[in-house]
Amino acid sequence: MASYLDAAAIVSTGSALVMYSGPLGLDRSEIGTLASMLTLSIAAGALLGGRLGDRYGRRRVFMATVSLMAVGAVLLAAATSSGFLYVGVVVAGFAAGADLPVSISLIGEQAPEGARGKLVALSQVLWYAGIVTTQLIGLLVGDMGATGARILYAHVAVVAVLVLALRLRLPESQQWIDQRRTADGGAGGPAAPSVARELLRKPHLKALVGLALFYSLTNLAANTKGQFGAYLYVEVADSTVRVASAVGLATLFISVPMAMLFMRTVDGRNRMRWYTLGAVCFVLSCAVPATFGVHVWTLALGSLVGAAGSALAFEGIFKVWSQETFPTLLRATAQGAIIAFARVVAAAVALWTPMLLDAGPRVMFGALAVVVAGATAVGVVLDRLPKIRPGAPADGSAAPVAVPVADGS
Repeated sequence: MASYLDAAAIVSTGSALVMYSGPLGLDRSEIGTLASMLTLSIAAGALLGGRLGDRYGRRRVFMATVSLMAVGAVLLAAATSSGFLYVGVVVAGFAAGADLPVSISLIGEQAPEGARGKLVALSQVLWYAGIVTTQLIGLLVGDMGATGARILYAHVAVVAVLVLALRLRLPESQQWIDQRRTADGGAGGPAAPSVARELLRKPHLKALVGLALFYSLTNLAANTKGQFGAYLYVEVADSTVRVASAVGLATLFISVPMAMLFMRTVDGRNRMRWYTLGAVCFVLSCAVPATFGVHVWTLALGSLVGAAGSALAFEGIFKVWSQETFPTLLRATAQGAIIAFARVVAAAVALWTPMLLDAGPRVMFGALAVVVAGATAVGVVLDRLPKIRPGAPADGSAAPVAVPVADGS
């Protein structure tokens, strides 16, 4: 549900800021500033939340973050001026970013043997569910102005409160309890090591760098296509926002089933065969407009093919690899740092994207195709890294071991 709330908050903000623009007097620059603040707040939240989750426990952090999400959504729903929006965007973005690495770590640590990948992948299905639900609400309230924006954020607030109530009954990760006790010397173990020192040396450095490259580069392509998708349809392909929205909704009918397929196959022996198919689709989603030009049909085809590619070779597999390659007391910190890095890279490149579009949209798509091809090649190396035994200490005293995956498709 952290993924659901993350998606719902981001998609709601994209629509709600436009709905608020007239009633609250937002100009184009303010909308851009608020969108950038959301991205940077998510990055800051992921960086700090991951570290706090490793130091003080999964449960404490995700109870605090979902509470913050509810507060941020209420502020945004009740906004009567742009000041409320600035505060609400920062609070909600920070909460969304901080919740993700901690919640995903808890899922991986509590999963039954042989089902870790499947349950981590379920979060990706719920991420798509957050998008679908928000877009359906948007279709109903899109013409209601500020009232519609308030309804979008009220949905996020209500779900956050329900998730908080459900989380009250969740226990702390036993893996984290055992490893934290040892690291703090409570069981005669060594004092807690420097997290930065541990992550930046063997055997974790290769995984950290590889995952940062993979996720930031694939996220760069996804973020660029999403952020500038409507612009390409309207200004380059001579179409309309309605057509762009219809194509975006249609892609979800591919994304959700493919994410469910990913759940079924990620713990199986054929994981990388499906990953390879996804990587090819991901590259083609950028290569088609680059090769044939930017038209409605190339943008639509690229989006539909890319929906399959991103489900099999993007965020879902990143989350699974993160659980498999980092030990308990480094896991949330590493994930948070990588997510933060990827968000900052996306925000920085977005400043230069208009220049690429001026040089020619085909140039931009060609560059993205090259970037995705390189990123997915890194993924092949990542899957071959040794898997960390659940509960292994961060100091390397227990060597990483290969954890066999279950038979299956």
